[in-house]
Amino acid sequence: MRDNYLKSNAWPFVEARALLKKLNNKTPKKGYVLFETGYGASGLPHIGTFGEVARTTMVRNAFTKIAPEIPTKLICFSDDMDGLRKVPDNIPNKQILEENLGRALTDIPDPFEQAPSYGSNMNGRLQKFLDSFKFDYEFYSSTECYKNGSFNDALKTLADNYDEITDLIKATLREERRASYSPFMPICPKTHKVLEEGVKSIDNKNYTITFIDGEGEEQTTSLLDGNCKLQWKADFGMRWHALDVDYEMYGKDIIPSADLARKICKIMGNKTPHNFHYELFLDDQGQKISKSKGNGLTIDEWLRYAPHESLAYYMYGKPKTAKRLHFDIIPKSTDEYLSFINRFPALDDVKKLDNPVYHIHGEEVPNIDMGSISFSLLLNLASACNPDNKDILWGFISKYDDKLNKDNAPFLDHLAEYAVNYYNDFIKANKNYRAATDQEKEAILKLKTELENTNSTDAVELQNIVYQIGNDFEFELREWFKALYEILLGQSTGPRMGSFIALFGIRETIALINDKI
Repeated sequence: MRDNYLKSNAWPFVEARALLKKLNNKTPKKGYVLFETGYGASGLPHIGTFGEVARTTMVRNAFTKIAPEIPTKLICFSDDMDGLRKVPDNIPNKQILEENLGRALTDIPDPFEQAPSYGSNMNGRLQKFLDSFKFDYEFYSSTECYKNGSFNDALKTLADNYDEITDLIKATLREERRASYSPFMPICPKTHKVLEEGVKSIDNKNYTITFIDGEGEEQTTSLLDGNCKLQWKADFGMRWHALDVDYEMYGKDIIPSADLARKICKIMGNKTPHNFHYELFLDDQGQKISKSKGNGLTIDEWLRYAPHESLAYYMYGKPKTAKRLHFDIIPKSTDEYLSFINRFPALDDVKKLDNPVYHIHGEEVPNIDMGSISFSLLLNLASACNPDNKDILWGFISKYDDKLNKDNAPFLDHLAEYAVNYYNDFIKANKNYRAATDQEKEAILKLKTELENTNSTDAVELQNIVYQIGNDFEFELREWFKALYEILLGQSTGPRMGSFIALFGIRETIALINDKI
């Protein structure tokens, strides 16, 4: 079986093989291979944040298949000691954050009034979601690592190489920033702010820092034990060195910072991890999603409208391609996931490893029976019957296929609930019915007559009836189906009409036509 893992072209296996080669096929001296993901705790965790953990886990799982004798470990690291520089748009009680700008995220009261600090609330939200996916990880807090001394040795090493590392970073900065730049940011003992400027000197014998505090007075304090925080670019490289990270992926937008981090790590005397960069997640306007703007989907939002498997599938596909992350992709991702589930049993052993669902479920890919019902079809059924709850949808499903029920089709049952949520939150408010033209009215009334005279409930035969009427009235077929959606369902897109009529019911479709024409 190991030969099959070595043959797979799935990107997690390609990454795993590259990492194993970098390690010379050996277990590192620390006794395990360390995978790391990074998280900025300045705003609500969005799905892009989750994506790093999901994708890194896929690579880790592939690595354990090709090198089962080498132990692995995954760290989810939160940069929660950063100073808050901007108030996110989607946070309540904004005045709390505005009054504490510049302070470490874990030193700011929680505007949600749910946790000891703002940073700990954001961390808790991320961990709750990761736990719901049953990820195997250890959570690391930057605040804790700095304050408990875990980073002290690495901070000393950075101070010992202070001039070389500072000059390296300054060369990448704008001229006005170079004059005041230091990798070390002292924590002001008076204002408790993380100071980005004001450093006068570093003493790398006593490991102290002299700086101008927030009130203009000179102070000297230790570089260690959480009295200072490193600037982002230096922190990145220091962390790789301190934790001896073997693998980390990151977004395309921080490639320059990662290049610097590798150089810093080498200056500090350690090897660099194997890296993989992915393309960015975009909103529906093509803009990069941002925690401060709140313009991406949150984790909770996706899970209100679709199962977590659909999100994992979305994260697997084409990580080197920029992806739009907005509500409309949720049904599409769900149906594509189900399509790959259906194909999986018939594949040979190597092709199974290239199927996305293998990287979601591992060796135990489930059998999901939904008959011929898709999530998109459920959404269109909801659009037509205006359900208050999923039992209304099950009334139609049971008539369509009496072999399906809540007990033997639990995944379909979950999708019915998601469909009601999606309908109520998005479809219902955006319905926009239009009147039929004379030609369209005549054609739809012809469809009604054909449905009154047919004995068939077969989706293919019903589709042929709709198709034939479109041809008889010399419609461009795409425009004919679009007209049916707009006039009968109040939307510009929809399902195969034959499948919809079979699921919704012929009598119900006739009643719908009577109501709209």
